[in-house]
Amino acid sequence: MKLKGLTTMILACALLVTGCASKANKTEDTSKGGDTASSVSYPITIKHAYGETVIKEEPKNVVAISWGNPDTPLALGVVPAGISKANYGKITEKGLLPWTDKKFTDLGVDKPVIFDDVDGLDYEAISNANPDVILAAYSGLTQEEYDMLSKIAPVVAYPKLAWQTYWRDQITTNATAMGKKDEGTKLVSELDKLIADKTAEYPSIKGKKVAFCYFSPTDLSKFYIYTSTDPRAAFLNDLGLVEADSVKELAKSSDSFALTISSENIDKLSDVEVIVAYGNAELLKQLQADKLLGTLPAIKNGSVALIDETSDLAAAATPSALSIPATIDEYLKLIGEAADKVK
Repeated sequence: MKLKGLTTMILACALLVTGCASKANKTEDTSKGGDTASSVSYPITIKHAYGETVIKEEPKNVVAISWGNPDTPLALGVVPAGISKANYGKITEKGLLPWTDKKFTDLGVDKPVIFDDVDGLDYEAISNANPDVILAAYSGLTQEEYDMLSKIAPVVAYPKLAWQTYWRDQITTNATAMGKKDEGTKLVSELDKLIADKTAEYPSIKGKKVAFCYFSPTDLSKFYIYTSTDPRAAFLNDLGLVEADSVKELAKSSDSFALTISSENIDKLSDVEVIVAYGNAELLKQLQADKLLGTLPAIKNGSVALIDETSDLAAAATPSALSIPATIDEYLKLIGEAADKVK
């Protein structure tokens, strides 16, 4: 039974979002610290947007749905009993993002169980995976979807608002639900150190005022800006950039992760020094030729880091436990080149 409802508008996806596993639908813990979870006190209670979830005992079978959530157990050496199919970016033949696919292979799994839930949650397939917990700390779950999934197993939803969970919280929340809170905290610390070491190699990025945007090549009369509540925009702060004051001001009146801006108001973003956006060199030419958008200094100077939607970065711009180490060098190089053009 496949029911629609989890697909989100293009902003959360691009703008952003029965088979058999090698262990027969059973989660395998290959981490060296696998015994740590046994010392965790149960029950574990996790609060989220739909109330709270109580996990009474250590989960044996872990299912991870929606964007990036599968990467947490995998990064901790745990093979999920089933995960969602990738729905945006560079996708492998298995229907996975490259870093997720590679990690399954590294853990000895050639045929992971993948739910084809791009057009709606496949409740039957999820149920067949026999989950003890369902991880969805970063997602757009509706109340109806949450209720349906809760009939299958305890569900860990997003803390407050849909599609607004930062990568650190995604990791720690999902890890806590697995009985691996300490391991999750350690993983976050390791990634923070990696980010600090890598960003130190790009001093031109530090302190630059940035806006993460989405432009449609077929309609430049308006565009979208991701606010700092969106993991994509927030990650730029981790990389040393700062959200432009103009973006902060525009975001005050909304709790949405993205704002729609008329191109007639482009002058309100005059303090933006670097723009990060999905697109290619042809899009930059379009932006620079546009009579309104082309007046913005960042666009005029070419201080635009364009993420090709067929590249690894298309999906990695929304960071996860595995995408960060896999793509941070490429991402910093791209942003660094844009920052070097600031005048």
